[in-house]
Amino acid sequence: MALVGATPAPAATSTSTQTVEVAAPAGSRLPPYVAFIRPVTAERLASSWHEGCPIGVDQLRLMSLTFVGFDGAAHRGELVVNADRAVEIAYAFADLYTARFPIERMETVEKYNSDDDASMAANNTSAFNCRAITGGTAWSNHSYGRAIDINTVQNPYISGSGTVYPPNGAPYVDRTQTAPGMIHAGDRTEQAFTTRGWTWGGSWDTPIDYQHFEKP
Repeated sequence: MALVGATPAPAATSTSTQTVEVAAPAGSRLPPYVAFIRPVTAERLASSWHEGCPIGVDQLRLMSLTFVGFDGAAHRGELVVNADRAVEIAYAFADLYTARFPIERMETVEKYNSDDDASMAANNTSAFNCRAITGGTAWSNHSYGRAIDINTVQNPYISGSGTVYPPNGAPYVDRTQTAPGMIHAGDRTEQAFTTRGWTWGGSWDTPIDYQHFEKP
């Protein structure tokens, strides 16, 4: 992977825009990977943030980044993440891009009225959402912008009782499959995060959360 240009991580109060750019693999016919990292406002976060959330708006960043779609072409998506994880996340997704790992869509969750079930059913890759953990009351690591869900249909959440979220992810509970967009132990997608100190929910005993990466 050839580094074209990058800037260091911002302080939580920074108002600057950062750019991380990585050259596409030779012969891939893809444009360079580019991620822009900017401050975000409460108005932009809309229903995904509210007073009482465990993190302030000033501690979050809006990322616009390149990804490879299921059509094999380059697209741009958006994530909201914690400021102290933003550059690291940009490089993790650069690894996915150069590996041509396909992502169906990447939209911030207020597009789904911040409804996690709706976002998952749409196979949406997302990060920040001020909400409780699934099936509990404690704050999810998504509430801190320190968790990411990727291709939620191909990588479903399976509760301790065996319930599958989203329901349309049920065909992918069989992990012997190698369908596009699936994440498997030891693959380049898993390693893009775990080599940077993130935990993969697919390695948990119960629940099992194949879509989920976190670094509290």
